[in-house]
Amino acid sequence: MTGIQVIEGQLSIRSTRIALLVSRFNSFIVESLLSGAIDTLKRHGAEEHDLHIVRVPGAFEMPLAAKRLAATQRYEAIVALGAVIRGGTPHFEYVAGECTKGLASVSMQYDIPVAFGVLTVDSIEQAIERAGTKAGNKGEEAALSVIEMISVLREIGK
Repeated sequence: MTGIQVIEGQLSIRSTRIALLVSRFNSFIVESLLSGAIDTLKRHGAEEHDLHIVRVPGAFEMPLAAKRLAATQRYEAIVALGAVIRGGTPHFEYVAGECTKGLASVSMQYDIPVAFGVLTVDSIEQAIERAGTKAGNKGEEAALSVIEMISVLREIGK
């Protein structure tokens, strides 16, 4: 592998503004995701004054808010945190699908990492497991993802 150049992200950030886009719906789950994300960002070098929390009603509203955040060009990344829990109607598929597509679209349109920390689960129990118990904390994972992507994109841009 001599001569092969590799670009990899580092898990350390400094002086980086990050928007934490947080859904109020299912807040009993989402607040745990937010705590995990903030803790992870701070442990990897982020300063509190560089973290901005933006709250929206639910996951369906997240893409529009993410688009506005990205358009300001004030943030180097967005961490989207929410929870969509399946019910007895097709509502779950519509909300989860539009949220996913919308956030991915913002990332591509504005050339900004948008971490998908939106749980899409079948039950409250699964949500609890992914918000800091058995399955870890998906807010932490989303935060790590943006830290690494910020680093990778900086390296590619050099």
